[in-house]
Amino acid sequence: MSRVRALGIRVTATAALLGLLASPAWALFGDDEARRAILELRGRVELQRQQIEAQRQQIEEQQRALQAAQQRLQELQQALDPARRGLLEQTNQIEGLRRELAQLRGQQEQLAFQLAELQRQQRDALAALDERLRAQEPIKVSLEGQEFTARPEEKAAFEAALAALRGSDFKRAADLYADFLHRYPNSGYRPLALYWRGNALYAARDYKPAIEAYHQLLEAYPRHPRAPEAMLAVASCQVELKDLKAARATWQALIQRYPDSEAAAAARERLARLR
Repeated sequence: MSRVRALGIRVTATAALLGLLASPAWALFGDDEARRAILELRGRVELQRQQIEAQRQQIEEQQRALQAAQQRLQELQQALDPARRGLLEQTNQIEGLRRELAQLRGQQEQLAFQLAELQRQQRDALAALDERLRAQEPIKVSLEGQEFTARPEEKAAFEAALAALRGSDFKRAADLYADFLHRYPNSGYRPLALYWRGNALYAARDYKPAIEAYHQLLEAYPRHPRAPEAMLAVASCQVELKDLKAARATWQALIQRYPDSEAAAAARERLARLR
């Protein structure tokens, strides 16, 4: 628009000059005045032309600067677009890595939980195994001057029978001792099991089986601390069975075999009462 306007100004000025030149000089001024007027008009026209040319050059420079700026802008946009795409790709990659890291952390936490659970189960299994092994390990027993080893379940079975005897459940105690002797024929508890079984049967007034239990003790363990008492108990069973002859013989054998025992002293007293 500025270039068209400048061109119009130039055309108007030129037309005015030509109109003046076409008119006779004498019609307006004298020769000198006309000449001065023409020169002055020419100067004004030239000045306007120069101004128009300067404006035109300025406009062209501005247009070139604008075109250069537009070109630079396009170049920057073209250069920026790959950078934007690269940045977007990097952002997407970072976000993907974040999601992957969160997933890995979740898996790590799950694996840590599973590992802790497996370790707990392993500890429980080892503890249970250790307890079972301890339950099977022989333990040292010291009872009535006798020392021996026994398995835990063996000790528990003997103590269960003894508890029944102490609770005056004589029939059950006798049965439990019989079962114990059958299950543990070589047990260190065997002499006492025979003795206490005889006592349980005696208390239940089952005298003949009681005598049998006492005899088994005396035959297998004649030096056991309970042997003199077992012989004294045999004589008591024979008294209950009204077999005083057998009882007398048992007391005499007791005094002869274990003369310094308390049972032998009791046998002497009972023999004295029979005289």
